[in-house]
Amino acid sequence: MAIQSATTAPATGMPPEPTGGSRFRGMLRTLLGNRKAAAGIVILLIVAFVAIFPGLIAHDSPSESSYLPNLTPSGSHLLGTTNLGQDVFAQLIYGTRPTLVLTLVVSVIATFISTVVGITAAYLGGIADRVLTVITDVFLVLPVLPLLILMASFLAPGTTSLILVLTVTSWAFQARQLRSQGLSIRNRDFLVSARVRGESAVYIIFREIVPTMTSLLAASFLGLAVFVVGFAASLQFLGLGNSGQEMWGTILYNAQQSAALESGNAWWELAPGLAVAFLGTGFALVNFAFDEIGNPALKPMKRRKRRVRASA
Repeated sequence: MAIQSATTAPATGMPPEPTGGSRFRGMLRTLLGNRKAAAGIVILLIVAFVAIFPGLIAHDSPSESSYLPNLTPSGSHLLGTTNLGQDVFAQLIYGTRPTLVLTLVVSVIATFISTVVGITAAYLGGIADRVLTVITDVFLVLPVLPLLILMASFLAPGTTSLILVLTVTSWAFQARQLRSQGLSIRNRDFLVSARVRGESAVYIIFREIVPTMTSLLAASFLGLAVFVVGFAASLQFLGLGNSGQEMWGTILYNAQQSAALESGNAWWELAPGLAVAFLGTGFALVNFAFDEIGNPALKPMKRRKRRVRASA
């Protein structure tokens, strides 16, 4: 009688759990094969290059008043000048780095909070789940924009205050999604095996559950980034940021306060608004690909038809 090898996995009739490497390769293939994601990656790379090397693109100082005020766009000043004689193009370029840093920092912190709260609630269950769910629901029903304005008005203007305000108000929706996904996998065989081995809850959450939700976490991060880009600019446009710091939202605020449109200096106000939309579009396009990874039903119909014809 043949003896089964100790290293041979027993036949359970279920496909094996994907490893971290296979999940990463699957996500990479989806990203490279998705036109929207490719376009989004190009946009993000352009913004990152501008943020890292602003001096290679803009040769004027963003704060130096060296020119005539309210000049129209020209070869010397691609977007004209402000009412103080500052180059608008230089302000836009040098405002890219702090805007991108703010977006990434808030998105990373909020994604981490939502991951800890959502997955912990799903895995532990019981009283811990009820308490964390109530906290999440409270933040979900709070009116976001009035709360943002209220918090920002009591804090000193600046990037740190914006990070705190946006982080506090942006994690709850993703936590609810991650909790739902965590509930769907909490009784999977690999988690049961980890509990039988005596692994701690922290180990199971961060070493077993989180890696299986990589695509959803990436989608949560990108969705948060889209939210943060728009709301940070909105808060700064309302005057709740530091108007002396070069960021896209503060450029909008300064242009509005100086009646840029009324004075015929439209690009001073339009350019940062278009930049915010450009960056948000980049994050949104990449997010589409991660949605497809998490939900194969969202993959384009043409791709599914090609696979059906290939298997026929």
